[in-house]
Amino acid sequence: MKLLERLKTEVLTADGAMGTLLYAEGLDFCYEQLNVEKPGVIQGIHEQYIQAGADIIQTNTYSANSYKLARYGLEHRVQEFNEAGIQIAKQAAAAGGQYVLGTIGGIRSIRKSDATIDEVLSIVQQQAEPLLAGDPDGLLLETYYDFEELSAVVKHLRNQTDIPLIAQVSMHEPGVLQNGLQLNDALHRLDDLGADVVGVNCRLGPYHTIQAFEGVELPEKAFLSAFPNASLLDVEDGRIVYVSETDYYGRAARLLRDEGVRLIGGCCGTTPAHIVAVKSQLANLPPITKKTAVPHKPIVIRDAEPARYEPLHTKAKRERTILVELDTPRHLETENYFEGARQLQEAGAHAVTMADNSLASPRISNLAMASIVKHQDDIRPLVHITCRDHNLIGLQSHLMGLDALGIHDILAVTGDPTKIGDFPGATDVYDVSSLELFQLIKKLNEGISFSGRPLRKKANFSVAGAFNPNVRVVERAVKRLEKKIECGADYFITQPVYTKEKIIEIYEAVKHLDTPIFIGIMPLTNIRNAEFLHHEVPGIKLSDQVLERMRACGDNRQASTAEGIRIAQELIDTAASLFNGIYLITQFLRYDMTVELVHYINQIDAEREREVHHVTTTY
Repeated sequence: MKLLERLKTEVLTADGAMGTLLYAEGLDFCYEQLNVEKPGVIQGIHEQYIQAGADIIQTNTYSANSYKLARYGLEHRVQEFNEAGIQIAKQAAAAGGQYVLGTIGGIRSIRKSDATIDEVLSIVQQQAEPLLAGDPDGLLLETYYDFEELSAVVKHLRNQTDIPLIAQVSMHEPGVLQNGLQLNDALHRLDDLGADVVGVNCRLGPYHTIQAFEGVELPEKAFLSAFPNASLLDVEDGRIVYVSETDYYGRAARLLRDEGVRLIGGCCGTTPAHIVAVKSQLANLPPITKKTAVPHKPIVIRDAEPARYEPLHTKAKRERTILVELDTPRHLETENYFEGARQLQEAGAHAVTMADNSLASPRISNLAMASIVKHQDDIRPLVHITCRDHNLIGLQSHLMGLDALGIHDILAVTGDPTKIGDFPGATDVYDVSSLELFQLIKKLNEGISFSGRPLRKKANFSVAGAFNPNVRVVERAVKRLEKKIECGADYFITQPVYTKEKIIEIYEAVKHLDTPIFIGIMPLTNIRNAEFLHHEVPGIKLSDQVLERMRACGDNRQASTAEGIRIAQELIDTAASLFNGIYLITQFLRYDMTVELVHYINQIDAEREREVHHVTTTY
């Protein structure tokens, strides 16, 4: 009898984890490679699950795609591993007539930039071909956190084959997907796309999986499936373990059946003993054909409090807006820093920006300093956040803290690698890039956690992106800007620019964009500073003329300062004529130089306004 025919009248038991048993045996590398190098080990595990009572086993091919095999330099062996995987499973199931599912795992998690949908479909097609050629009883799509990805894969494979498709999402939070979609809605959409069995697997243990299914209505056509983890994971002596009594897991399977689930197996941490318990609890139980789902009670998400300030990006569309970067100290003496912030505000800077450990060197927390200047001196801070120093937990916590402090101006950047900073052995995190960070921040503005959970209140962040125009082909850099805009960037701040020609080139390249650009101007302090920036700092290049002008000042501090300011003023003349946004960058806490430049910008704007007024009144 075909798989779907049996599911009409029975609750079937699937197998449990493959990786858990291999990991317990000390085999901690590419599991799919074992299909070729240790096929007897893989077949032995299949047979253990069959002996435990599994009606269905899945191939050891979860990560047998070019994207994941590339971690081991094995991306050229996709066909080989999948052919071997389906062959081994079918050999194991031949005697007992168990069903064999060809397993295809998800690729994306939080990072959509890991692969585009077109790339995902190409990767899936390459894996599906050898699996389908092996004549499986169905395809199992499991551990998909990204619903866009799973939807596209189901639609693609439905056009390729008529065999059963089992499509399973994974959740960070019970009952809600990473994108905020309710599980009930997601499973019904997969049903509409042509999946024959829809359900969940991984991440959550039995308790939360049951809780999630309480709100799921029986699909119109598809059947429900559930492959929970054995429990929440733990770490003992550096090894991942799952602590779960098999009897408890079996009782949970019975409760899943009561929620309408017809295909029940196990994910991480489950073993043949868990499947024995499941089979025992499900013996002779008919499937549920009617149920009353617990209606989802939407959590009210309050609007964000009205912002005290106009967003910088809307202000910059109308009028001159000046940002000044004043990096927090690399030492614990702060009096000079706060004095500089006060003087910049008094001069007319609209916000003081604070980098997040620039050049990968530790400084006083910009969150702490931003909070002090805001609440102590009523200075508007713009806080930089790097993906380098914070994992997803830290990023969301950091952003929630900023919202609680009433700090809503952010620059999101990927961040310089740690190897260029004070601690080259430190770990680069990079859970996400700046592109994903824009999207995650915008989710917070909708009142949704990175995990999809409602946050009860919307945040109110205005997010800037970094723009490095000091490249050979500016148009290519602008293409990346356009991607950042699609992901949610509200405006851009450039790296320092040191020629009028470059400013004009930037203008020509971005004039089609409605997104404000703040041109970066960083006054030079002396020739040594100029040569360091030119030769050693990524993304900054000075012209020969600028270098020569600074060189002519020699070691004269006063002359060097004056010349650095003159060069900056000349650049400001051009930038201010083309852009409303000016971004002044303070070096070495030399805020006296940036204060003078703020005054200069206000002066030239006042002169232009007088000229316009004179012309208007004359005519």
